[in-house]
Amino acid sequence: MAEITESPPEPPGETHQTSEFTRKGQEPESDFDPKTMRKSKPGLKRLILTLSVLFSFLLGFPFLWKSVEIYRAPLPFREIDALSAQIDSKPLLFPCHFQAIFVGFDSKPSITPDALESSILYQIAKLTSKIPQCGTCTNHTVSVVVDSSSGCVQSRNSGYSAMWQCGAMGAGRVSEKEAVARAAEIFIKVFVNGGKEEGLIHGEFMPVGADGRIVLSFNLLNSDPQDWVYDWDFQTIDETLLAPVIKALGPVANISVESQVLYHTPKSSFSYWDDKRESYIFSTKDLPFFVNSNEWHLDTSIAAGGRSKILQFVVYIPSAKECPLLLQLPNGEISKTNGFISPMWGGVIVWNPQGCLKDSESQHPLRHTISPQDLQKIFEVITGQFRQLFGLKSDNLYYGASGTSSLLASERGFTEWELDVLSRQHTCFNLHSCTTTLGSLSKLVQSLPRMIIMDEIGKQVMYSVEAANLAQSNASLGLYDASAVSSRQARSLAEDAFFHPSIMSVSYYSFEHCFAVYSPFFLPVSMHVLLAALREWRRYKQENRKYLVWKTKLKKDS
Repeated sequence: MAEITESPPEPPGETHQTSEFTRKGQEPESDFDPKTMRKSKPGLKRLILTLSVLFSFLLGFPFLWKSVEIYRAPLPFREIDALSAQIDSKPLLFPCHFQAIFVGFDSKPSITPDALESSILYQIAKLTSKIPQCGTCTNHTVSVVVDSSSGCVQSRNSGYSAMWQCGAMGAGRVSEKEAVARAAEIFIKVFVNGGKEEGLIHGEFMPVGADGRIVLSFNLLNSDPQDWVYDWDFQTIDETLLAPVIKALGPVANISVESQVLYHTPKSSFSYWDDKRESYIFSTKDLPFFVNSNEWHLDTSIAAGGRSKILQFVVYIPSAKECPLLLQLPNGEISKTNGFISPMWGGVIVWNPQGCLKDSESQHPLRHTISPQDLQKIFEVITGQFRQLFGLKSDNLYYGASGTSSLLASERGFTEWELDVLSRQHTCFNLHSCTTTLGSLSKLVQSLPRMIIMDEIGKQVMYSVEAANLAQSNASLGLYDASAVSSRQARSLAEDAFFHPSIMSVSYYSFEHCFAVYSPFFLPVSMHVLLAALREWRRYKQENRKYLVWKTKLKKDS
């Protein structure tokens, strides 16, 4: 049987004191809420580690951006726009000075140099177009010299010294009025417009390369070397006949010369025998098929792959089976030059040996050298073809409203007024081409922000703009040769900048392409790092808030 023992009763005073002490000691524990309070301060270790990773990504972003940065040299966009606006809005005009010499006129009181000068200027104003074209004259000045039996008098207001030696003998065959009208017509229609009714020669048809160079390639073609073989002394021709022409055209183009002799070069067209002329005939309808591009290997120049213009001049020697070979014109007559031109390509001359019928009877091919006299005639024809390729007439006659005028020729192939016309016209075309190229380059660069622009391109564009401005300044001063040279340099530099190899590089790309390449790697990692940093920052703020609540509670209780 179990025994129950009762504990002795405690004194009433002790029991009350113990229970009251226990209630006071447990009162703070009952007010602590672990969800809203914490007794210790939150640590910064996790936050520092997370933020350090985030900052490392942020610090690495500039290095990444620098590694994909595209170098772009500054370009003068404002200067290009200003130059283009000036060229398009205001045509380039040149000052022109003319000199008229009246020889053998009777000494009448009305025939004075000043009166003739006023009359010529009045006629020039009537013939001048109201809408000036680029390359024409804006400021006409005339110097008049009257050489008569009574003496030689010059106009006072011209300001130019006359290049005329007085004392010529003769009598005027036209009246004063006719002479003034003819002089004004020659000045405007010929010296200003180049002898063309429609005005100046169109620049895009001038045979000058984009770099301002022309390569004259002379080819001597032996159709069938089994009949005969001809050679030429080209060095002598180059030194005596071509050198003056090249020097005269120096301001317009940088001309170089090369030559070659080819064999087994038959033509592509057919010819027929004419009993009346005792010759083989090919007509102008056969000219498009005359050049045999399969057999005539003419493009052997080292400049063929560049931007230089190559003009081919071919001297074709027919075989004995079609010798002599003559060109028949559309009117039925035989061509005096026995040659033709192809615009922007060159010219062809058919040269028949004098003894071609006799030499064909020999068993072995004979070797000949074209005589200097024949070479002189051949290159006179080539000079005429060269003039036609530049848009000038091959003869020296002008048929105008006042009658037919004979213009003086030059031993160099180009007269002074023809060179002036070519310089003015070529300056205008070069400046228009320069501004067009620079404008296209400016739009292209601004449309592609990540295009590579090297320092060399920036310098070429800057020098091109400076050369174009210099050409305009020289043109306003009447320096024809200097303006042509400057405009040629401006166009060449603009072309060099536009076709620079670095512009055609595949290294430049848009920002969207760069983002598409790098975002698959960096975007997910960056988002995770950023979200982790935000989450850790939120956790730290929350724990720190709990700690502050507990500190506030302790201060209130104390």
